[in-house]
Formats: sequence, structure tokens, C-alpha cells
Amino acid sequence: MLELARRRVVFEDPPAVRAIFGDSRWAWFWLVVRLYVGYTWITSGWGKLNNPAWTQTGSALRGYWQNAINLPANGSPPITFGWYRDFIAFLLNGGHYVWFAKLILAGELLIGAAMIVGAFVGIAAFFGAFMNFNFMLAGSTSVNPVIFTLSILLVLAWKNAGYFGLDRILLPAFGTPWRPGILFGTDALAAEEGRTEADREAQRKKDGE
Repeated sequence: MLELARRRVVFEDPPAVRAIFGDSRWAWFWLVVRLYVGYTWITSGWGKLNNPAWTQTGSALRGYWQNAINLPANGSPPITFGWYRDFIAFLLNGGHYVWFAKLILAGELLIGAAMIVGAFVGIAAFFGAFMNFNFMLAGSTSVNPVIFTLSILLVLAWKNAGYFGLDRILLPAFGTPWRPGILFGTDALAAEEGRTEADREAQRKKDGE
């Protein structure tokens, strides 16, 4: 029993999960998802772009934060967690809404653009989900739960979500931290394609030791 507990076990994903999140034949599905997410971010950022309350004074964000930290006499406060309310109050009292408003605007536009052109989709989706998560912590629902869920799915589908986009070029070029790409002297895609099924089976057995 002790030896069994010491053994390393690698659990394989079901074939359907491997296909959905890693097969280029499913890239068309993720194209639709990421275009919807990207369009949502772009339109949100574009609406703020010509608004001085976002680009100059940050007063729009200041008002949002003030409403978020208010404790109503009756009912539940917008922010459920006290530690997050204290964090927002700290930013508000320090006048950080001036630069933070610009950061939100830039983030929305950059994430939206990356989603639409399919560039580093997994990274863009991660930061998009992080923004949605913070909006929800601040008591804002709107489309945030939907976009957050879709962004998490895009993070999981990072390998094929941008296949019909720039990631088709960028991922083989840059590779990953665990397998560098062509720009770093290793063709990750060719290396993977060059592996036989026997090689993959041997690797699975080695991982299971």
C-alpha cells in the first residue's frame, strides 16, 4: 500500500476533452467564442476612449468605487468581502483611480484586440478573466459572469483557440516555457509531429512510474 501511495500516477483526459481543448478541428468553435469575448471587451473599452472621466480625471472609476464600498442601511452591500472593500477604499483614498481608470481602458482594448486577431489567446483570456473576477468582487454582475466563464474555457483551449488567427504563427514561433519554439532554436510543432505513437506511449509509461 505504501509503495502504491509513492507511485506517480498521471490521469489522462477523456478523448472528447483532449479533442475540444487541443484539436485544431475544434478551432472554429473557439473562433466564435473568442470573437464574442473580444467584441465585448473592445466595445466596452471603445466607449470609454473618448470619455475624459476615464482618460483624464478617472472620475468615472471614482464614482464606481464609491458606490461599491457604500454600506447601505438595509440590504446587502455591493462588496461581500470586507478585505476587498478595504482594498478598494485604500485605492480610492489614495487617488489611484486616476491612473487605474487608464489601466482598465487599456486592458479592455488590448484584451479585445488580442482575442479578435487570435494573438496569445490563452494569456489574453487569463487577464480578461482576472478583470471580470475583480468586477464581480466589486459587486458588478452584468455580462461579467458569462465573459468570465468563456474566458476560463479559452484559457483551457489555449492550444487551438487562436488557430484561426495569429497564434497559428506565434505559438510555433515562441513555443512554451517547457518547450521553446523556433525563435529559440527549437521547432516545438515539428518535434511533436515527429514523435511516433510508440514514443508517446513510452512517455506515458515513464510519467506513470
